[in-house]
Amino acid sequence: MAAAALVLLTASPAHASAKDPSPVLQTQTFAEPADADDPAIWVHPRDPGRSIVLGTLKEGGLAAFDLNARTLQIVPAGPGGRFNNVDVVGDLAVVSDRGQDRVRVYRIDPAHTPVLRDVTDPAAGRVFPESDVDEQRTAYGLAAGRDPKTGTRWVAVTRRHETRVALLQLVDRPGGMVGTAPLATIDLPSSFRLPDGTTWSPCEEPGEGPQLEGSVLDGGVLYTAQEDVGIWRIPVSTRGFGRPELLDRVRSYGVPARWDAATEECVADGPDPGFGGKWLEADAEGLALAHGKLFASSQGDSRFVVYGPRTRDLRIVAGRGTDSVEHSDGSAISTAYLGRRFPHGLLVVHDGERDPGTGFAFVRLEDVIPR
Repeated sequence: MAAAALVLLTASPAHASAKDPSPVLQTQTFAEPADADDPAIWVHPRDPGRSIVLGTLKEGGLAAFDLNARTLQIVPAGPGGRFNNVDVVGDLAVVSDRGQDRVRVYRIDPAHTPVLRDVTDPAAGRVFPESDVDEQRTAYGLAAGRDPKTGTRWVAVTRRHETRVALLQLVDRPGGMVGTAPLATIDLPSSFRLPDGTTWSPCEEPGEGPQLEGSVLDGGVLYTAQEDVGIWRIPVSTRGFGRPELLDRVRSYGVPARWDAATEECVADGPDPGFGGKWLEADAEGLALAHGKLFASSQGDSRFVVYGPRTRDLRIVAGRGTDSVEHSDGSAISTAYLGRRFPHGLLVVHDGERDPGTGFAFVRLEDVIPR
């Protein structure tokens, strides 16, 4: 599909002239089997200084941090669990459990210890029941929000190794539990018609498709990153998904490649035809929104892109007592006042290369996306 010409992404691009930002805080480092991946931010409705940052740790479960990046709680993933992505809607933290192919829900209450309480309806079904859980074509990326017309709480969930996205409604159940009800699914392309008339598919391991993960809901619009393709914009409503638009492409879009079984990697199989984008080095990863701008992780070169009136890219570099951010997966933004340290908002990003493991970095939003 042709890339969409939306206001968000159309203005003339220019590389950043501002200084690359540094984290002001970072969480503890998580070593295997824990593996940090995706953050979310819950803003306290009465006391912003008591807001909570959440972060998935895959087999390590779900962590909660205060605004000083101190760990408040770690919820175990449980037998067979693997918590991949997290988002917040109201006082609920919603998690994709890749290991069990389920959406798990936790109520956030900073007045209690622990601050997270599991309210997942035990009768809630799988997200993608059409294949066996052991195949791990299961719940992967996740974004939560509300229908701007009805207030319905909903969750968009991507499927590992596939191009499918599911839209689920969060449903209150007896006893304060929360379940899910399916609303719609959409399958994004796995092959693409190029301007020269040829057809191209991203190189993947045999049997795998070009999956999506990093996602964010903005009212009735889902932005989602197809890792080896680019960033999509998809209208959503309780009636289902609208027509997808490809907003930006990774640099390797259209480049012929093949799977090399000996090295277990994709290798180039022809010249670059020049149909790729300028900004994203695959994988295209974590997405977040602030002040009308879209923030995206260009994981392949450890940079971040801020799409807006003057699109730019940046690195998050080492600061005083904090590490640089490398190979970032998920990201989250709050534009709210969050106390003296974050008066203009907070950006939290996954750091994929912190010795001896992984973690999350806290960055002042105004250092990345000024108003």
